[in-house]
Amino acid sequence: MARRGDTIELAVLGLLHEGPMHGYELRKRLNLMLGWGRVLSYGSLYPALKKMLRANLITEVSTATTPTSRRPRIVYEVTPAGTEQFQRLMSEVGPTAWEDDNFDIRFAFFSSTDMEIRLRVLEGRRSRLQERLARVQAELARTQAEVDRYAGELQRHGVESVEREVRWLSDLIRAERGDEDPATAPATKPVGSD
Repeated sequence: MARRGDTIELAVLGLLHEGPMHGYELRKRLNLMLGWGRVLSYGSLYPALKKMLRANLITEVSTATTPTSRRPRIVYEVTPAGTEQFQRLMSEVGPTAWEDDNFDIRFAFFSSTDMEIRLRVLEGRRSRLQERLARVQAELARTQAEVDRYAGELQRHGVESVEREVRWLSDLIRAERGDEDPATAPATKPVGSD
């Protein structure tokens, strides 16, 4: 499982790869990227930024003061070493690439990733979810009679969510490979049906 700091580092490098940003903008964009379930505080962001500064992955640039503030605004930019680190992280295809903590962040920056790497990550994620789904369905079948109505509904909701994500991943994999989606493929006549 990826450490939270590694996930933040990947996300910050990816965002700064798009262009320089100040801390407030970084936090706002990171929270949008991470989703409502994982809010990033300044108490997590600024230590990560300081660590990245020490590792020379990013730099600070002070901008002029504004009429509303006497303090200069600090803007962060990715360094060449940070660009290299981002590319290295995005080219990794091991289990941390498709685990829950890291997949969404990597997916957000898929446009910066080679197609073969995208496919391996998507296939790894789908495989991991299919394993999880099989375990949950087996457990659900064993415990169905033991749980109350609401616990059963929660389990059913979890199964449906994972099934939906597996279908989504399968669609993405087909699109990456250039395969036609059977749902949108034109109907063909059987041979000799004229």
